[in-house]
Amino acid sequence: MNNNSGRRKAAVARVYLKEGNGQITVNKKSLSDYFPLAWHQNSVQSPLVLTANHTNYDVMVNVNGGGVSGQAEAIRLGISKALVDINEEYKSALRQAGFMTRDPRVVERKKSGQKKARKRFQFSKR
Repeated sequence: MNNNSGRRKAAVARVYLKEGNGQITVNKKSLSDYFPLAWHQNSVQSPLVLTANHTNYDVMVNVNGGGVSGQAEAIRLGISKALVDINEEYKSALRQAGFMTRDPRVVERKKSGQKKARKRFQFSKR
């Protein structure tokens, strides 16, 4: 059993890969139950499909924090890292697809004296 973690925005995913028949479980629910949108399901499965392993490994994921899209991309990174641990030859294909890079973009903090991170309070000259 191979485990790795992936992160995106505020989401953290712990991914466990083991030999199996391609079943993906996220927080003890099936993939389609946890991610009803096909876009998120495809994002999670894309590293397995790219390396032709979507029927070779069972994936169990614990994910928390962030939103749905951030969680899906955190899982994608965790699966990619776990696949590279299993077979180093997958790294070039996964890197080319952009699955090995942790996206560093996070929400900018709110500044004091302002309404939001960049939006300011209304300015009145008189």
